[in-house]
Amino acid sequence: MRMDKLTNNFQLALQEAQSIAVGKDHQFIEPVHLMVAMLRQENSAVANLYLRAGADVNAIKQKTQDFIERLPSVTGTAGEVHISSALSNLLNVTDKLSQQSGDNYIASEMFALAALEDKGELGSLLKQAGINKKQLAAALERMRAGENVNDPNAEETRQALDKYTV
Repeated sequence: MRMDKLTNNFQLALQEAQSIAVGKDHQFIEPVHLMVAMLRQENSAVANLYLRAGADVNAIKQKTQDFIERLPSVTGTAGEVHISSALSNLLNVTDKLSQQSGDNYIASEMFALAALEDKGELGSLLKQAGINKKQLAAALERMRAGENVNDPNAEETRQALDKYTV
């Protein structure tokens, strides 16, 4: 996946996910690392999307954080961390969903949608939170109001419009 095709918020979330994994001495960056990073962002598009879909975002934050705490730590690797195959697969699904939507850039909310296809802990956790693909896709459509992501700053712009307009 080309990093220059990600929105600025998505790039920052990936960097934060790496930082979380390094800080916890994890060998791999897992999908839950990225989800925690996205939910921690100020004016998080992912948190906003999950709220619109009727999910308990605080419960998702807590459960993902709890799962990260249970991941095994590896010492002596001097900060060496890799993207897990599960995260790599989800990033590819995210890319595909963005292309199908006609987006020029890949936004973090597309990862939120792709995360429902995760066969591991993240997908299970989201389903337990009551999120389904149909609800989330409808919430995404309402949030985007029919607009595509054609700018790397699209998420910040959309959040500012939601925050400062009536």
